[in-house]
Amino acid sequence: MSFTFFSRITLNNTIIALLTFLILIFFLLFLIAPLGTVFENLFIVDPAFSGSSTFDRLITYFQQPSLLNSLKNSLSIAFLVTVIIIPIAFIFAYGLTRSCMPFKGVHRAISLIPLLAPSLLSAISLIYWFGNQGIALKFWQLLGFDSIYGMSGIVLAELFAIFPHVLMILTTTLTIADARLYEAADSMGTTPLRKFFTITLPSCKYGIISAAMVAFTLTITDFGIPKIVGGNFDVLATDVFRLMIGQQDFQQGALVALLLLLPALFTFSIDLLIRKKHAATLTAKSVILVPKKSLKFDYAIFSFCTVISLLMLAMLIMPIYASFVSFWPYNLSLSFINYHSILIESDLFHTVLNTITLASLTAIFGIIIIFLAAWLVEKTAGFPRVKAFLRLFAMLPMAIPGLVLGIGYILFFNMVDNPLNGLYHTMTILVVCTIIHFFSTSFISTGSALKSIDSEFEAVAASLKTPVLRTLWTVTLPISIPTLIDVARYLFINAMTTISAVIFIYSPETELAAVAILNLDDAGDVGGATAMAVIITALSISALIFFVLLEKVVLHRTQRWRNA
Repeated sequence: MSFTFFSRITLNNTIIALLTFLILIFFLLFLIAPLGTVFENLFIVDPAFSGSSTFDRLITYFQQPSLLNSLKNSLSIAFLVTVIIIPIAFIFAYGLTRSCMPFKGVHRAISLIPLLAPSLLSAISLIYWFGNQGIALKFWQLLGFDSIYGMSGIVLAELFAIFPHVLMILTTTLTIADARLYEAADSMGTTPLRKFFTITLPSCKYGIISAAMVAFTLTITDFGIPKIVGGNFDVLATDVFRLMIGQQDFQQGALVALLLLLPALFTFSIDLLIRKKHAATLTAKSVILVPKKSLKFDYAIFSFCTVISLLMLAMLIMPIYASFVSFWPYNLSLSFINYHSILIESDLFHTVLNTITLASLTAIFGIIIIFLAAWLVEKTAGFPRVKAFLRLFAMLPMAIPGLVLGIGYILFFNMVDNPLNGLYHTMTILVVCTIIHFFSTSFISTGSALKSIDSEFEAVAASLKTPVLRTLWTVTLPISIPTLIDVARYLFINAMTTISAVIFIYSPETELAAVAILNLDDAGDVGGATAMAVIITALSISALIFFVLLEKVVLHRTQRWRNA
């Protein structure tokens, strides 16, 4: 009997060690090696810089006025977008969490629409509104702007694209509040304005800083919007694309990628430091804050939120309408000519199928890999140092811009002597790259869910000599199903709309719908690009509805014990 017990312990440890080793290999091959190749390219000897060190080449790069101007432009846009979006999103989130305004659910739903659409949609919408043939061009010119192409267009489009990301952070921050602090302030006759500056803002400062870091990083690393409405206003993201794809200058492309990576790593480090310093706002004795009705305040903030929601709807409705216009702006009759053009005449229907395939495979294999990684880190014993590396690798993609990841993949997997070269230009490499790109957020969600499961389950299973995989399959996995559905939904929708990483590694056979939007826009077919963006948005909304229904069915069949 003792022999059986120890053999099962050995078997359990072997299984855990094997799974840990496989996940580490996955990270080493598909995250660390590609990133290492980017840095390696910095040290490749270029005949044009014979005898020069990497530092000298970096100085030479900074001395180029055009590229230095791109760096300044990128930082300016990221800073401007961050400064504008934080107060707007904060007031909107305040209305959703701290007021009794009507139609909260409607405003919340509208605010999440950009998550279901490619970021390119906002740029295309601006072209129809304020472009050279836009219906509101004269209004735009009255505001003092000559054209939507340039800094103003990029800023406006980025505000729409990143709004829901910032809003979700601030909404979560404002939801957590201790009513006792506000009751004490009321008893002392504190004015609402002073309560806001002495209680609300100090308790939200970490969330605000975190939201600002996210806004800055998403803006400076975005590629699609500057590509469509940037015009002659160059930024680092478009420079990377031009150097890597247009000029095949991998060394200088790697240098620009490094410049994109540094702000992302900086903001990630600041955010990580803030999270460590952030103390718990709610304790066991806390009282949840329930908003009180105030007619003037509620309708004032309702008016603000309504304006923002209407602007967001205008950004969405315009491209939907324009996609059905026969020939903008000369023939405004409605037809399916744009959809027929791209799906039948241009034979781009395969890009839609490729996108659905990518999203499905990313969701399926993503939840398997992510769940196993989180389970190994959170619910198994042994190998503490190895798991520390595993956790580090799992969190690293959060600090890596998609463009840098894509550059790493093209440099690493395109090497002829690389045994994995056969994966290049295949759907497999697109799936793996997308999983890595969105790994961190999914890992955090899954890890948090696993932490909430009492460790007594594993202790009882060990005392009953139950194999570790059986405990995983019969206990841990069923309890985690709601979280896994959420992760699958997150991976699927992001895979539908992603472009920054996959733009470097697709082939004509694996071209995606989001990539087709850029190609159509470059070819001057704005109507076709609009139609493709609308198709992606419609598919994302359909997928969201599917996952909501799936969650209800699965929870009804497998989670009845929660209500017992």
